[in-house]
Amino acid sequence: MSDILELRGDVAPWHALINEAEQHAGVQLDEELESYLVFTLMRYLREPAMTQRVLALEFLEALQQRARRRDASLRDVADQCLLFSGLFPRRAERRRVRVSYYVDLGRSAYRNLATNLTALARLFGRMAEEFVPAMDTLQAIRAVAGESSGMTVLQAWELWQDTASQQAWAEIQRQTGAQPAPARDDDEAPRH
Repeated sequence: MSDILELRGDVAPWHALINEAEQHAGVQLDEELESYLVFTLMRYLREPAMTQRVLALEFLEALQQRARRRDASLRDVADQCLLFSGLFPRRAERRRVRVSYYVDLGRSAYRNLATNLTALARLFGRMAEEFVPAMDTLQAIRAVAGESSGMTVLQAWELWQDTASQQAWAEIQRQTGAQPAPARDDDEAPRH
């Protein structure tokens, strides 16, 4: 990740990185969503205070704010959830939550933005719908950089079960060599 953090303000290397990660993840985002990811990476990766935030609390506080401030706060929460779930999934383990917690919170923030904003409603609605492929793209950045995903097998399995993340599925296969199977419904569980 240190090589990634060395990218400066030039957009072209960031865009190339997102394209390479998309290819690695088997994801095809359109130009609008790719650009959104590029600018989100450029905006947040140099912000160390990002890691100290309690995003659920910020989400609830944002919902109580007036329009312009609410929208900016919700966007911060949504974008940071995307980055945490995509680039820093181990942070969930340290906070004792599932990675899908960030997925759910981020989707909720983007959905709220989609209903609150007129000019950017379509973009944020699409970000809510495409959160998992966008997250998978960010997770693939680590692989492109020659690093592990940062997820344990349990985190990858939970994320795959909760969100159908293709990167999580690939991570399970990479770490175990196993073919993951969906969890059973409670009524199918073996009885003792």
